[in-house]
Amino acid sequence: MTGKTALITGAARGIGLAAARKFLAEGWRVAMLDVLSDTLLEAVRELDRPDATLALEADVSDPAAVQAAVQKAHARFGRIHALVNNAGIAIFKPILEVSLEEWQRVMAVNLTGPFLMVQAVAPLMRDQGGGAIVNITSISGLRASTLRVAYGTSKAGLAHLTKQQAAELGDYGIRVNAVAPGPVDTAMAKAVHTPEIRADYHDHIPLNRYGLESELANAIFFLCGEQADYITGQVLCVDGGFDSTGIGLPTLRGQRRNS
Repeated sequence: MTGKTALITGAARGIGLAAARKFLAEGWRVAMLDVLSDTLLEAVRELDRPDATLALEADVSDPAAVQAAVQKAHARFGRIHALVNNAGIAIFKPILEVSLEEWQRVMAVNLTGPFLMVQAVAPLMRDQGGGAIVNITSISGLRASTLRVAYGTSKAGLAHLTKQQAAELGDYGIRVNAVAPGPVDTAMAKAVHTPEIRADYHDHIPLNRYGLESELANAIFFLCGEQADYITGQVLCVDGGFDSTGIGLPTLRGQRRNS
């Protein structure tokens, strides 16, 4: 084991759990935080690494719960070398149907949560000489789409918060970057993306497929590691090229097929 520790929020499933597996495979210890206690405990049991894992039940939008969870992780492992702010929620509704309560909840988890987590972890990293933080934003924070007024806006805010954190924490040797996933084969995507939606995404992704959770985990681990020591304040799109393309890709593909 490397002796290094990562704290990952939203770690009970999806990208967070994939990231936990990646860090463990690379010899790190992992504190796994989630509000879904039963799902989290089951994930930790399946990992079967009691020596290197810690389950933390907490809501990232609750300041007291965040502070308590971070202190438990620090007490167990001694140091926190990396923080991955992955916890997030989405509400898919037309803009005129989103309630104030729904808007506020999405902002609380997706934007205030990473703010609070960094407020709690950064002093520990500062005192130990540095660390790495990765915020999980989204292509929805870079490209507007329907049904995502709260989600997309929260992720756009998180992309800027990443730069703000990088600018202010660099003096302490703390690097802060973001990963912006495109369409990924998560449980949520499988539940809400109809065959028609999936076909539309394929039409606009140069690599012509959804990403894998493990591919997002690889990018997260890279940004937390020594090979990324001079990278901070960046938003890395892991999206098969989705953010780079305009509206012409389906037509161009059709022309190629017909030529």
